[in-house]
Amino acid sequence: MITAGIDCGAKNTKTVLVKDGKILGKGSVLTGFDQTKAVEESLARAVTAAGISRDDIASVAGTGSGKNAVKIANETVSDIKAMARAARFFYPDSRTVVDVGAEEGRAASIDERGEPIDFAINDKCAAGAGAFIEAMARALEVKLEEMGPLCLQSDKKISINAQCAIFAESEVVGLIHAQTDKPGISRAIHDAIAGRIASLIRRIGLNQDVVLIGGLGLNRGFIASMQRALQVDHLCVPEEPEFGAAVGAAVVAAERV
Repeated sequence: MITAGIDCGAKNTKTVLVKDGKILGKGSVLTGFDQTKAVEESLARAVTAAGISRDDIASVAGTGSGKNAVKIANETVSDIKAMARAARFFYPDSRTVVDVGAEEGRAASIDERGEPIDFAINDKCAAGAGAFIEAMARALEVKLEEMGPLCLQSDKKISINAQCAIFAESEVVGLIHAQTDKPGISRAIHDAIAGRIASLIRRIGLNQDVVLIGGLGLNRGFIASMQRALQVDHLCVPEEPEFGAAVGAAVVAAERV
């Protein structure tokens, strides 16, 4: 039985096809203004990658901020349930999962079945999500993909204290004017975001084997900052963490059939 999970996010829409606990195919496109079109395109890419027919899909579940735009879904899945199921799919022994994307960060504690016990959300604040790194990359005049490696080049501890993205951006501009080097500023940015996400985790309780999914799971600098903020030696990060929520939705779809 093949099921599909479609995560319609603020920046990207991702589809994952799962059969018998294994991923068959994936597809990702920019969401843009037409969410329904993005859903269809990401699904088509996943179907092509899997080498199957769309008629082979038994059930579809939608999740993400645009889950209601997944018109082909048999059901919708909350972000928290999707990330919890994803954590169990990749790391069955995990009990804490974090999902940090372009516009939001969230954390959940889960039980052995992958059911969420408690959760906390960053309330769509850019200072605790990937959008802040994108904005600061433009301010530093570097490519977004260079921000993580820059962060790893610095051992300086520079604080950004503002809790709002607008004021935090002003602090970063101040660091630029003070001629602070780019690696130091990049680390300060990543540390600030990691600090906000770590505070979410502490609200629900830090358990072993913390799983990180979402787009920021691709950023090695952010991973390093999270390890410092949580005082842990490692984080459990899937190979393609940006597809995490879509995987979780596909798992839920399989459970419902």
